[in-house]
Amino acid sequence: MTDVVALGELLIDFMTDKTDEAGYPTMTAHPGGAPANFLAALSKYGMKTAFIGKVGDDYFGRLLKRTLEGYGIQTRGLIVDKDYFTTLAFVTLDESGERSFSFARKPGADICITPEEIDYTIIDEARVLHFGSLSLTNEPARSSTRAAVDYAKGREKLISFDPNLREPLWNDMDECRDQMLWGLQQADIVKISDDEVSFLFGCGPEEGAEKLLGGYGAKLVMVTMAAKGSFIANRRGCVYIPAIKAIQIDSTGAGDIFGGAAMSRLLKYSVPAESLDVSELNSVGCYANAAAGISVERSGGMPSIPDNDEVISRMAAERE
Repeated sequence: MTDVVALGELLIDFMTDKTDEAGYPTMTAHPGGAPANFLAALSKYGMKTAFIGKVGDDYFGRLLKRTLEGYGIQTRGLIVDKDYFTTLAFVTLDESGERSFSFARKPGADICITPEEIDYTIIDEARVLHFGSLSLTNEPARSSTRAAVDYAKGREKLISFDPNLREPLWNDMDECRDQMLWGLQQADIVKISDDEVSFLFGCGPEEGAEKLLGGYGAKLVMVTMAAKGSFIANRRGCVYIPAIKAIQIDSTGAGDIFGGAAMSRLLKYSVPAESLDVSELNSVGCYANAAAGISVERSGGMPSIPDNDEVISRMAAERE
């Protein structure tokens, strides 16, 4: 049985290596897309994973398919379509390593998957369906995502959601908020950043988690706060977990790696996410913080995922 299937964007991240005097960047291509990064982390930490999405029948699309397979991610649900071009993201960095995004996606292959193209048997075989907000920006991907979520909920699969705010991809921020809130209403497990909590609810992590647990029906909420660490809560308790000491080079994919690392720990417990006690929540968060913290010291999303031994070693060093 598959542990987690994710639906959404698979794309190329062009990362800035250096910038000339006129401001033009020299860039390096990396595999990307939040759901794909999430699955790559899960696979690295021992989980069986599968991907549902679409890329173009072009050099980058075929390369991305091989990359997923190299991470052990099942690609039966990945469509390679000659009629669309693989989506490209161009990521520029400021002096602190924080990112700005530009997208070649009008349309890109990822938003052109239709409900009829989804292989629903992959969802049948999975414990968890994960999705993010980028597959809700445009049709037909929005309808496809809703169909997949409805199908999974009808079969009592665990639903995981990441709002993943990318403002350049939305024409209307009110619509963006509405779509994100729809996703949150479906989710059992939520990975959300403090910036996204502020955008959606105008409050801090603790109050945002309370809203999601109380008014939205989430069973577990994980709020990432960059260098401040993370806040994890269910109805039994909550815990703030400090970030590890790290020198940030590139934060691309760090939230996805946090989410994948955390999900890998959650699935190893014999009790549901809503039943974890504070000690277990802390264990999940410490592991995820360490994985994400190590990743920001490296470039790219998938290429920056540390292996399990490195995460455990870093956690031990932080306790000394």
